[in-house]
Amino acid sequence: MPTVASALPADIAAMDWPALQQAVAGCQACGLCKSRKNTVFGVGDTQARWLVVGEAPGENEDLQGEPFVGQAGQLLDNMLKAVGLNRGASGAQGVYIANVLKCRPPANRNPQPEEVAKCEPYLRRQVELLQPQIILALGRFAAQSLLQATVPDIATIPLGKLRGQVHQYNGVPVIVSYHPAYLLRTPQDKARAWADLCLALDVAKRVPAP
Repeated sequence: MPTVASALPADIAAMDWPALQQAVAGCQACGLCKSRKNTVFGVGDTQARWLVVGEAPGENEDLQGEPFVGQAGQLLDNMLKAVGLNRGASGAQGVYIANVLKCRPPANRNPQPEEVAKCEPYLRRQVELLQPQIILALGRFAAQSLLQATVPDIATIPLGKLRGQVHQYNGVPVIVSYHPAYLLRTPQDKARAWADLCLALDVAKRVPAP
């Protein structure tokens, strides 16, 4: 059985976009590399003002190598379009979409803490390269990964209690909302998700361009 490397590339903090994507594609830092079909690096405008962060790839994402495809992706696209954003656009309409994990957990199980820890340097570098004006964290694991350094006992706080506030990740405002897959199961919370989007839009407008 092939062994799994325990360490990430040491120079992630110095990588540009192509080098970072290549590092993710070849990553063997945790056991998820054994079952993935594709890594899911991210998609969108690499100069976008908005960064949307989800949790982990599902089956469709693993097959296509792109985050938020299928029904949840369609819902996210519709939500973003409602505030003037489009994953295929650049400039003022541009958005970048990524996940905390770059590989699919088997059977779509929840990410494990050690898996999140191994992938965190990749997401951190994506944020550094993108320099977004706003981060929209969708789902519990996205919120926990981004806010673990600034929110005490983040793992014990329900996602609903993290909503409606402006958090911070390395100086970038973070708005927490529901994952589109959850909204498909619980459509009565779509109004709350719309309120979160409106809050993010308001915050982004007030952040000066870098």
